[in-house]
Amino acid sequence: MTQVLLGAVSLGLLWSIMTIGVYITYRILDVADLSVEGSLPLGAAVACALIVKKTDPYLASLCAMGCGCLAGLCTGLLHTKLKIPALLSGILTMIALYSVNLRIMGAPNVSILRMNTVFRPLIRLGMSSSAAIIVVGGGCAVLLITVLYWFFGTELGSAIRATGNNQRMVRAQGINTDTMKILGLVISNGLVALSGAFIAQSQNFADVQMGTGSIVIGLASLIIGEVLFGGKNFYRRLVALILGAVVYRMIIALVLEMGMNPNDLKLFTAITVALALWLPQGKELLRTVKKSAGRERA
Repeated sequence: MTQVLLGAVSLGLLWSIMTIGVYITYRILDVADLSVEGSLPLGAAVACALIVKKTDPYLASLCAMGCGCLAGLCTGLLHTKLKIPALLSGILTMIALYSVNLRIMGAPNVSILRMNTVFRPLIRLGMSSSAAIIVVGGGCAVLLITVLYWFFGTELGSAIRATGNNQRMVRAQGINTDTMKILGLVISNGLVALSGAFIAQSQNFADVQMGTGSIVIGLASLIIGEVLFGGKNFYRRLVALILGAVVYRMIIALVLEMGMNPNDLKLFTAITVALALWLPQGKELLRTVKKSAGRERA
C-alpha cells in the first residue's frame, strides 16, 4: 500500500504542473481551453523524440515546453484574430496537434526505456523511481508556483488577471486584451506540455492518445484543491493546485487498489469532477439549512 501511495504522489506532482496550466485558462482567463488535450501529448512526443536522438533530457523538456507555447499561440490567434470562439479554437488546435504529434514521433508511440531521463541521475544515486520523481516533480512544481506568483504580481501579470475578470475595464485602461489572452494561453499550454514531457519520461514512453481526458483530470485536481485547500491568498491557491492533483491521484490509486475495474476509471473521474464542482454549492446549501434550523429553534 505504501508503494501504491508513493506512486500516486509522484504521478500527482507531475500532473500538478498540467493542473496549474489549466488553472491559468479556466480560472484566471475564464476560458475553456481544450487544446491542452493536444498539448500534453505534444510535450511527451517532442521530449521522447529528442531523447531517442540522444538529446539532453533537460533540454528536451525545455524544447517540449517551447512547442507547447507555440500550440497555445495558435489557439490564441484563432480566438483573437480570427474571432473563433475559445472552445472551438481549442478543439481545432487539439485536432491539428494529433497529426503533428504523429509526425513528430513517426509512430503512435515511442519508447525511451533504458534511455537517459531527467530522473535517471537520482536513480543512479540509489533513489527509487518514485522518490526520484517526487524530488524532481515536487521541486519543479514549487519553483513554478513561486515564479508564477511573482509574475502575476507584476504589471503584465496583473493585466492578464484583470482581463479574465473584466475585459471592458481593461480595455478602458488602454490594455490590449487580445495580447493578454494570447500570452495566458501560451503560458498555460507551455506548462501542460512540460507536464507531458515529465510524465512520458516517468513512464518511459509517449503515446499519441495519452492526452485523452486530461482536461477532465486537470479540472478534477483543480476543484479538489480549491475545495479542500484553497484560500484567498493567490500563493495558497497555487499550492492548493499541487495538493489537489496529489489527492486526486491518491483517490484513483485507492479505488483501483480496492478492486475497481480500470475500464470504469473514466466514469469514476467524471463523477468525481461532477461532485467536486457541486461541492461549493453543497456547502452553501448546508450553511443555509443550518441557518434556517437555528432560526426555527430561536
